[in-house]
Amino acid sequence: MSDSSHNYALILAGGSGTRFWPLSRDTKPKQLLDLFDNGTMLEQTIRRLEGLVPVENILILTNQKQEPSVRAIATMLPAENIFAEPAKRDTAPAVALGIGLIAARDPEALMMVLPSDQLITDTDAYQAVMKDALLSAAHCDGLVTIGIKPTWPCPSYGYIERGERARIPGLDCENLPYEVKRFREKPSPDLAEQFLAQGGFCWNAGMFVWSLPSVIAELSRNAPQLAEFVSELRHSTDLKATVDRQFPQLTPISIDYAIMEKARRVLNIEATFDWDDVGSWISIAKYLPTCAANNSTNVSISQIDSENNIVFNARKGSHVALLGVDDLIVVQTEDALLVANRHQADAIKKLADILPRELT
Repeated sequence: MSDSSHNYALILAGGSGTRFWPLSRDTKPKQLLDLFDNGTMLEQTIRRLEGLVPVENILILTNQKQEPSVRAIATMLPAENIFAEPAKRDTAPAVALGIGLIAARDPEALMMVLPSDQLITDTDAYQAVMKDALLSAAHCDGLVTIGIKPTWPCPSYGYIERGERARIPGLDCENLPYEVKRFREKPSPDLAEQFLAQGGFCWNAGMFVWSLPSVIAELSRNAPQLAEFVSELRHSTDLKATVDRQFPQLTPISIDYAIMEKARRVLNIEATFDWDDVGSWISIAKYLPTCAANNSTNVSISQIDSENNIVFNARKGSHVALLGVDDLIVVQTEDALLVANRHQADAIKKLADILPRELT
């Protein structure tokens, strides 16, 4: 792994801005927000790759609404490494686009696919895991996944069921991968409890590592439309024109359904780093200072007889005071105010359907 010149990373930085309204919007989802005063999650994702992937080998895929904000954040990357999808087509077409773009540069590349909206603070542990994943992908024709050790029986994540330790000739790494038996869809709470009790399961974090020949072979076997698209990109003399013409014609499908669940061989490495997908304001509260009566807030507040509230104030010069209220989420921005029951945090995204268009 001393030579990283063939290492590439595709960072997926699209998605909607509904879960963290009113702070997030269509043009600025959570990965483009500086929620913890240490840079946006997109910026953190890029910086975690320092020394692992050459900066010129880091590509970002976003959408047209978010492209200006992504470019404003990712100034450390070559401008030509940031691409905006011309249409929304789910993760498999998006990843195929990244495969094609990288294949046009380096057909023998080792490629990582990384979400941009996950909070990871232990960079050393992260890089150690990703190095082992790259080594594994380089020594076999399997597709490598990174799994997160479950800390509770979460019904909102997909699960990966592991088998035996993999046998890969010539592989010498600290964290040997496991063979993947199968992917499991988001389970019921009872089934999630069974997964944890049984052991050998991890959360599917949506991080993948593979060699281009291996993943292209799987596309050819299981997703011929995407394989053809990759081939067109690889041999295109005008990448933008090819993407604009062909990408909107691709069938929307997730990468799990398209190839991961059908691939001949999938390997799994369990993460040793901290991980949080920061899925709601409840997740944000874990990282905010806690003041009297278990109120979590990013600013000083005044309160009387108010407990277990989450307050996030992005409006400079304003103050929040709480009186006789419990279990609320209060988020204030320059143009909007959210007051919600914290037990309905996951439903905040539904507000996007009824809000004035200028506030979404």
